[in-house]
Parts: sequence; C-alpha cells; structure tokens
Amino acid sequence: MKARRLGRQGPKVSEIGLGCMSMSKVYGQPDEVEAIQTIHRALELGGNFLDTADVYGPFTNEKLVGRAIAGRREDIVLATKFGLVRSDEPGYRGVDGSPAHVRRACQASLERLGVDYIDLYYLHRVDPKTPIEETVGAMADLVDEGKVRYLGLSEAAPKTIRRAHAVHPISALQSEYSLWTRDPEGEILSTVRELGIGFVAFSPLGRGLFTGTIRSPDEFDADDFRRSLPRFQADNFPRNQELVERVRAIAMEKRVTPGQLALAWLLRQGDDIVPIPGTKRREFLEENVRAVEVHLTRSDLERIDAAIPKGAAAGARYADMSSVNR
Repeated sequence: MKARRLGRQGPKVSEIGLGCMSMSKVYGQPDEVEAIQTIHRALELGGNFLDTADVYGPFTNEKLVGRAIAGRREDIVLATKFGLVRSDEPGYRGVDGSPAHVRRACQASLERLGVDYIDLYYLHRVDPKTPIEETVGAMADLVDEGKVRYLGLSEAAPKTIRRAHAVHPISALQSEYSLWTRDPEGEILSTVRELGIGFVAFSPLGRGLFTGTIRSPDEFDADDFRRSLPRFQADNFPRNQELVERVRAIAMEKRVTPGQLALAWLLRQGDDIVPIPGTKRREFLEENVRAVEVHLTRSDLERIDAAIPKGAAAGARYADMSSVNR
C-alpha cells in the first residue's frame, strides 16, 4: 500500500488502516488468536495504521492491540481515543473531556497498550460541559510531555474543529464516511481541507453492509451492536439492502467485491482521506487491502454517485445522535 499523510504536519500512514473495534465483542463473538493474526497480517501487507479506543470492550481492545504489537512499536502508527465513558447502567455512554480526565485516560491507555507514547490521540466525542479549548489544551500538554505525538478529534462540528485547531494543530478528524454516510461532504470536509487536517473514515463499509454478506439483521448475535442501529432495523434494512444490490451490480461488472468497490470509491474522494475498515479476520482484511488495486474511471464514479446519492440511506446512523457533530 502507498502512504498518505494525515494533515499538513501529521504522520504518514498506509492508505488503508485497520479498525480494531470489532475484535472485542461489538459485532459478534471475538476470537483473540485470529484477531492478533489479523493485525500481524495487516503489517505484512504494508499496513501501519491501527485504530482502537479505551471504550472498546471497554478497555479490552487496547490490551489486545498492545499484545499484538509487542516488539514492533516502531512499525506502527498507533491511534486511540478517549472521552466516552461507561457506567454500571447498561447501555449508558457519557462524555468527559475535562482536563483531569484527559490525563487519567491517557495514562491508562499507555499502560493497557504497553507503550511509551501514542502516535495519534483522539477526543472520541466532544464534551458539551467542557470548552473544547480546555480539552485540547490538556491534550497539548501530553504532546509537550512526549506521551502523545499528534492530536485528533472524532465526530466534531466545523466550528469546534476551528476552535480546537487554534489551540494546537489537529492532525486528523475521524468521522463516519461511506457510500451510505456522506454527511462529511460539504462543510466538514471543506473545513478540514482549509485547515490542513487529514480525514480518517470509520465504518467505510457501512458497518459491514457493503461487504454484501449480510442478508438479514436476524443473523446478528443477540448482543451485536448493530441491532440497536436504526439502519439495521426492520423498517429500514430492506431499503438499505437495495443500495447494496446497486453496488453489487457495478462491482460484478468490475470483477471486484462490493466492499472493494466501496473502499475504492472512498479512496478516490481525496488523497487526504484514509479509510479504516474494521475486521477481525485475515480473509476479510486481505479482501479490503486489494481495494487499492481497483481502478475507477470518472464514468464509474458518476455511476456510483447516481446509484447511491447523498442521503439515500434509510434511517439515522445512531438511535441517539445527540453526541455527534457538536
């Protein structure tokens, strides 16, 4: 894989990264041995960009990634996130961007990952109770101390991005972006490009839908996170499945999989965009990486845009969108 730089002053990363969230009981049962082998295979294929977060698991995903990269730290651009917090209440997700939590969370992540520094440290969600200047100021202190190299935000609004960037350079904004989530197009992408901030696209395969392998949400395990998402629920799923079939038809003509077509489309949206498809199996990793070989003509891109225009997806991304794009 080729390299892409995250922002004007950020790290160079492989053009496709690896999202590690699904390796820790989010989309079905985990298999730690296979997950670690998947991370190792990603490195063998030229990948160097790994993405995790303290809340994944919670806390277990960072430990898994830490075990996988032991002895190979210099080969990796390691990204993790903080800010989402859990309680004993099932399903509860709070947000804490206070300076005290910034320091606590970073130290805990360093220990779980077994590393001395984090390459890219994201605020997972913006805390409405804490001015973004205070959160990013505390994150900047971590850079000064050598615990973090670059700073990022996740799912932040344009005004928030500008305020954060004025405190300390932001290297990357991570938000959902795919054929069925084109929300960043417009003001968000124009803002990060103006400021020289890279864009990391999570869920670039529509949480697995654009792999073309999901036929019904009834296939999911009882505790699969996607059961709570509106786009996978009864009223919306059939309509979204129609979008996949449109992609499948174009993919068949190109002799690629629907997932490869979806990733190739995203790679063509700009050299400043880095998708991080998540997988916990080597076979799917290898399929995803081959997307870099897919050539899309201008005509192909126009057909894809016509087949799945912006706003075509049925249903919201989350049941509660209140913490997104603050």
